[in-house]
Amino acid sequence: MKDNKKNLVVLTGAGMSAESGISTFRDAGGLWDQYPVEQVATPEGYERDPELVTRFYNERRKQLLEVKPNPGHVGVAGWERYFNVTVVTQNIDNLHERAGSTHVIHLHGELTKVCSSRDPYNPYYVKELKPEEYEVRADDKAGDGSPLRPFIVWFGEAVPEIERAIDYVEKADIFVIIGTSMNVYPAAGLLHYVPQKADVYLIDPKPVDTHSYRHIEVIQTGASKGVEELTRRLEVK
Repeated sequence: MKDNKKNLVVLTGAGMSAESGISTFRDAGGLWDQYPVEQVATPEGYERDPELVTRFYNERRKQLLEVKPNPGHVGVAGWERYFNVTVVTQNIDNLHERAGSTHVIHLHGELTKVCSSRDPYNPYYVKELKPEEYEVRADDKAGDGSPLRPFIVWFGEAVPEIERAIDYVEKADIFVIIGTSMNVYPAAGLLHYVPQKADVYLIDPKPVDTHSYRHIEVIQTGASKGVEELTRRLEVK
């Protein structure tokens, strides 16, 4: 039987998980105010002080154990009943998956994984951590003998999943942006690949400059309320 569902692609950022209590990076009082980017989110920072970087991501994993998906995550997962849903997220947490989303593309890596510091994107050396393994040591080794590093795309590194994300965005009938400033590239550039015939929605409590002249329906509220409102609107689509 042919699948007649429309393709819905969601691009999510920090605002999607903020309501769950996940610390944001860029907002005032966020993680970048506490830890300079250069120290904990660059290859150079890791090379300079692997223990600091390892401890930073251990703290993020510990926080992840203490939070749960919010109604926004659950609402996005619920869209799978009506649409072919692909979630493209800039977030490194696993809250979309825990809420029930089955097709999630992580542009910036995954907090619950570690990898080879010599060959970060070789799948043979990527390890999924169980909750009891979240406390990683700086001298833990990958399968190739190199130190394990966080499976995170750091500043200055390529974003290997962007091409796969583009493939889905180009086929979107509906494109939804939730909780992202649209200032972080290449993720912010995904809007340029959305077909002109597609409906585009943006959910964020703050004004967002999408750098686009196309029509975008804005729902100016937080992720959970915004997803609830958009769910009502999408029932007729």
